[in-house]
Amino acid sequence: MSSTAGAGFNGLRVLALESRRAQEISKLIVNNGGRPLVAPSVRELPLESNTDALDFARALEEGSFDVVVFTTGVGVRLLTRIVERLYPAETFAELLRRVTVVARGPKPIAALREIGVTASLTVPEPNTWRDLLAVLDDRHSEFPLQEKRIAVQEYGVRNPELVTGLEQRGASVTCVPVYEWTLPEDTRPLQEAVLAVVDGEVQVVLITSSVQVRHLLEVAENMEKAGALREALADRIVASIGPLASEEIRQQGLNVDLESARPRMGFLVQEAAQRSGQLLMQKLVDHRRVP
Repeated sequence: MSSTAGAGFNGLRVLALESRRAQEISKLIVNNGGRPLVAPSVRELPLESNTDALDFARALEEGSFDVVVFTTGVGVRLLTRIVERLYPAETFAELLRRVTVVARGPKPIAALREIGVTASLTVPEPNTWRDLLAVLDDRHSEFPLQEKRIAVQEYGVRNPELVTGLEQRGASVTCVPVYEWTLPEDTRPLQEAVLAVVDGEVQVVLITSSVQVRHLLEVAENMEKAGALREALADRIVASIGPLASEEIRQQGLNVDLESARPRMGFLVQEAAQRSGQLLMQKLVDHRRVP
């Protein structure tokens, strides 16, 4: 996706909460005419006890699973490293080839290919748990779930809706946690971001994962600024990368002003750049701040 510097955001201050891709999103904002404020909000912390992952590997070798669902690329790579305590990557890949492998999106697909595994079933955009279940329903004749034993690689938080959906379709489910999401060790950038929103210095907030919303509000709560932040966000443009992030934003009592047509960071930034000015003006009109 190409953009012209100086266009789009037209100088608006844009807050992003990216961690691993902070530099990338900052550049995208600049290329779309915005002034970026990037505050890393997430640290992916491998679980101190990896017994669940090792137990999964042993059970996989014993033939105790029929289906393995991979939800994130980071999870695939970390699980492979953990399992290396018992099996080399080549052996782990061979074990996975014996079962039906489901990949939730392009990132786990790419990570699986790195170890020589091709997913039996892939989930289309926007790659939500609902899309995963829908694909399994559509392909029921090829991939029946009744009495199947399924392992689900978790991605920082448990997804009870996915587990319940699989169980309702007759499967037994084992969750395999490999890492968890925590706040960054240094939360000062997040604290500064909260103040920037509250003080009106930020006009657009980009949300690329559900955990970012929770962590931003958690930091605001610790600062005794949660109420002020919520009130301020009602006047800002809150742009979501996709349905999962939007669902979390709404569950936190906030509004989603824009959801990217495709769950890609580049699409999110470009669409927010194209629409934020108009949406901000509409908010002013709605709040009767324009005569």
